[in-house]
Amino acid sequence: MSPRAASRLEALGFARVYDYVAGKADWGSFGLPLEGLRPSRDRVGAHARTDVPACGGDERMSEVRERVRAAGWDTCFVTDSRGVVVGRLGRAALAADDDVSVEEAMTLGPSTVRPSLELDKAVERMRRQNLTTLPVTRSDGVLVGVLRREDAERALQAPADT
Repeated sequence: MSPRAASRLEALGFARVYDYVAGKADWGSFGLPLEGLRPSRDRVGAHARTDVPACGGDERMSEVRERVRAAGWDTCFVTDSRGVVVGRLGRAALAADDDVSVEEAMTLGPSTVRPSLELDKAVERMRRQNLTTLPVTRSDGVLVGVLRREDAERALQAPADT
């Protein structure tokens, strides 16, 4: 929308007018609210767990391992100072007894999905690839959370809001 159109809408009484230049796809990929036939509640972002552990590459595995286990998780996402996902510590890395840096133990560049991905498509992908979780990041790579397949399947089976 042009600044002129945004100004006109405000003049007509619309209180929440956005001049979002990047477009609707980018808006949704940041987890911002979507409406219409496939609203936000039908998308990955509404069901992602945001309490998934994150750590930095310079941390020691002994410290991270303890923190991740105490939180009840079997994965940890490695992020930079801005929260951008650069790697992942999976079950094998967290089960090892090596006291190396996280950077040495992590798997680089895990595949991620956006909050705007339709939930049914995410579940289909998880089933096809035999995945139990999918990391969720915004379009700038910042960690949103993780989608657990069991949570997503449960959400798809729940009755729709009327």
